[in-house]
Amino acid sequence: MRLRKLTVRHFRNVGFAALEFSGRQHFLVGANGQGKTNLLEAVGFLTAVRSFRTTDNKLLVGHGQHCAALAYVIDHERQHETHVTIKLRHDGKELWSDQARVTKLADHLGRFPTVVFSSQDLQLVRGSPANRRRWLDLTLAAMDATYLRALQTYTRALAERNALLKSGRPGAAELGAFEQTLAPAAVELIARRDAGVRALDATLKSAYARLSAEAEPAAITYEPNFRDASAEALLARLESGRARDQQFRTTLVGPHRDDFHFTVKHTAARDFASEGQQRSLVLALRLAQAAWFQAKSGVRPVLLADDVLGELDPGRRARFWAAIDPESQVIATGTQLPEAELGTWQVFEVRDGDFSEKVPA
Repeated sequence: MRLRKLTVRHFRNVGFAALEFSGRQHFLVGANGQGKTNLLEAVGFLTAVRSFRTTDNKLLVGHGQHCAALAYVIDHERQHETHVTIKLRHDGKELWSDQARVTKLADHLGRFPTVVFSSQDLQLVRGSPANRRRWLDLTLAAMDATYLRALQTYTRALAERNALLKSGRPGAAELGAFEQTLAPAAVELIARRDAGVRALDATLKSAYARLSAEAEPAAITYEPNFRDASAEALLARLESGRARDQQFRTTLVGPHRDDFHFTVKHTAARDFASEGQQRSLVLALRLAQAAWFQAKSGVRPVLLADDVLGELDPGRRARFWAAIDPESQVIATGTQLPEAELGTWQVFEVRDGDFSEKVPA
């Protein structure tokens, strides 16, 4: 897949931008806070009509505006030239594909994969389980409509059960009704998370080996909060734990408490890996995500590299570029232009939300 044109209106600090991309490598250069990441966020929105930075649409619409709009022209392996438009309001969003309204997100998922390499990815190793769960949910839901439905069902049932627990006087019948919905969705999530992490782990191992200068094993491991993955077992656990849940006024068991962990040399990466090893791990994870997206969709993802090149030492930077798919489109950002040995780039200068193509000398 190649993104050929992007038009942005009133998205964060970008009042208006119309970019035409030529070639395979594109670089957005400018000082920090000018709008480079905002543009990558707009590109990434194409995959699942969600931001990789926030869940609040209100933060995406420009200050003082009622609506933001993103329009894409894409050269697609399967659909040839495709036009996609996304309209964002404070209270919702609209999706259009080739002038037809898309009313079911499931009909859109898997068609336009993008993968973001971000300097914030280190938090996937160092940060909270909630951060890792959100990444995993976004990754799996972007390609799997069944996963998205299970996640939505589980999230709604969990919120209703927790609201009942917070009321202080939940009835057994009322709790049981929500549990009957929650348990099968939980089992679906656990099974698909397990399969997804196993698939990502297989590719991460080889990607990390290409990025690392040393021969050292790396892995990611799924750690479900509830391991007996059957609806009956989870229902029994929820029922037996009601008194404790009422005491804490929240549901204490289920996939909303899952996690996954990284290891290097068979030890916990969060505690024992160097910063260089941690950076290689998250780059390998993103490369694994790109490979998994392509395997699931049959479409080569667009790679979005947000200010990651400048944070790598020269050796890792060279190995990173050698590891990515040489046919993938790359849109990268930074405060300085990339080295000449990294190839020819189409360059856009960014200043206060404005984008201008820099003509080669």
